[in-house]
Parts: sequence; C-alpha cells; structure tokens
Amino acid sequence: MMKPCQKVSRLQIAVLTLLFSPAGRAQAPPDVPVFKIANEGSTVSFSIKSSMALAGTFDKWDATLTFTSTDVTTGVLDIKIDAGSVDTGSGMKNGKLKGKDFFNVKESPYITFHSNKVVQTSPTTIEFPGTFTIRGISNPETATFTVVGKGTGEGQIQGTMAFDRKDYDMTHGIPFFIKVADRVEVSINLKGKRVSGPPVAFKQ
Repeated sequence: MMKPCQKVSRLQIAVLTLLFSPAGRAQAPPDVPVFKIANEGSTVSFSIKSSMALAGTFDKWDATLTFTSTDVTTGVLDIKIDAGSVDTGSGMKNGKLKGKDFFNVKESPYITFHSNKVVQTSPTTIEFPGTFTIRGISNPETATFTVVGKGTGEGQIQGTMAFDRKDYDMTHGIPFFIKVADRVEVSINLKGKRVSGPPVAFKQ
C-alpha cells in the first residue's frame, strides 16, 4: 500500500502532463507572425577595400527574427556568428583574422548583433539599430535591409551593416606595405519563411 506522500492525484497528473507535453509548452500567440530563418540560401559575408583582396564569408551562424505583433516596428533581430568559421579562401588570411589582432577567436569566439527596434524607411526598406559585438567590444551600429517577397509567407531581407575597424581595436598586425581601409562592409542575406501567424504589416 502506498504511503500518503507517494499518492498522486488525477489533478496533479493532468497538470504534469500539460506542463511537459509539447502542446503544453509556451507557444507564440496565433496572432503573432513567427518566422524561421533558413541557413540554406542565406549568407553572412564581409569585405574590406585593401591593396590586397580581403573578403570572406562565415560558414557557421544562427539568426532569429521575432515579432510581438504584426507591426513591423516590433521586430527583434539576433545574429550570432562563429568567428572561427571565417573563410576567405586563404588559410593564411583565415589564420590572421582569427588571431588576437582581429577577431581574437580564442577569447571572443562569437560575433553578435542584437536589435529590438525596426525603423521602416520606405515600403520595402527597413533599418535595425542595434548593438554589434566583435572581439568583446560592443558599439551601436545599424543594419539596413531591403525586403523581398513581403506578405507572401516566404522572402528575404538583404542588406548591409558597416563599421569602422578602429572602433573595435583592429589596428594592429597589418604589414606596413598593405593598405587597408577603415570601413568594413558586412553583407547579410537572410532567407525566411513564416511558419505561423498572420503577415507582418508594413506602412505603404
């Protein structure tokens, strides 16, 4: 015979089932757009004007785009890049960028961008003011995007974010005979699909 402390009521069983079943876990409200960003067909890359070609992509990264309502201005964008996945097509350049003078991968393995604000600048363009962090240094930066396929349930945001490498202490380790611009252009192409909820509302 079970002791009183071992008894589990039907109500308790129902509560436990609700909490731990997939249907009982927190889900987005049905009136909120939910998007999934696909790595396939999406890219994060960079380029710098230099006397020696310097451009590359990142092979490992994650991005999320969430909304708290159908209003486009409620969007939240998060991008997390594995700095060690940089690929310039040159092992020597990759190694240099991963080192302490540039990405400093050993101490700061991730490059991130976080924005919880959207500014619509035209019927098809938006800006995400946010915080960009690289090599452990954070500064405000803005990513500017063109929206493709809005209202269809599938589409892309394609844009750029530029930063000054001096603001992130990337001023050392460059041979004197190589000229490198201060401005770094980051190109972001994110392909997404609305998996639930209504379309995002844009001002026309």
